[in-house]
Amino acid sequence: MHTPGGENSEWKGPEPVKKRGWPKGKKRKKILPNGPKAPVTGYVRFLNERREQIRTRHPDLPFPEITKMLGAEWSKLQPAEKQRYLDEAEREKQQYMKELRAYQQSEAYKMCTEKIQEKKIKKEDSGSGLMNTLLNGHKGGDCDGFSTFDVPIFTEEFLDQNKAREAELRRLRKMNVAFEEQNAVLQRHTQNMSSARERLEQELALEEQRTLLRLAAGAGCGIPVPAR
Repeated sequence: MHTPGGENSEWKGPEPVKKRGWPKGKKRKKILPNGPKAPVTGYVRFLNERREQIRTRHPDLPFPEITKMLGAEWSKLQPAEKQRYLDEAEREKQQYMKELRAYQQSEAYKMCTEKIQEKKIKKEDSGSGLMNTLLNGHKGGDCDGFSTFDVPIFTEEFLDQNKAREAELRRLRKMNVAFEEQNAVLQRHTQNMSSARERLEQELALEEQRTLLRLAAGAGCGIPVPAR
């Protein structure tokens, strides 16, 4: 016979799995090796602070229910108390931006971006090789062509690394677009400056020529120019 206590005991079974899975999800926020840790929003700071308290009170409560409960608690939070988390998040954000600018000038960041590009190229090459295997693996009349799938490419660690790598590549693409836009603006500015310099040189040369003509006309054969 099942009792409410028995139902609660059923929740405790999968709970350790959820506790092991949550920290792995947190690691996705740190994308750059040795780089500054990305800041969190005020809401996330509130969640991190209150989550363990809720888990202690309700150890059988699943993670989605905890998040739902904390979301309702956040919406009812007093503005002054909520502002405390927002201010802490803003200070952390400003510190992160300062550390990130310094890190982007370091040699470690340059090496990191180079390695990311190398991994991207290798990934593209391996992706094309995988597609060829899928298309041509049936040739030969047996399943030996699929021996390359022994690597567990769908493990959680692999997916986490892949997501982090993709996020970093998206950020680098945005940076590249911004640099290209800046270069385009600078190039247009340089062209405008060159055109303005050429016009100025032409005007100076023309004015110098006019001055020489006036001097030559005024001094021609010693004959004074009659006044009008």
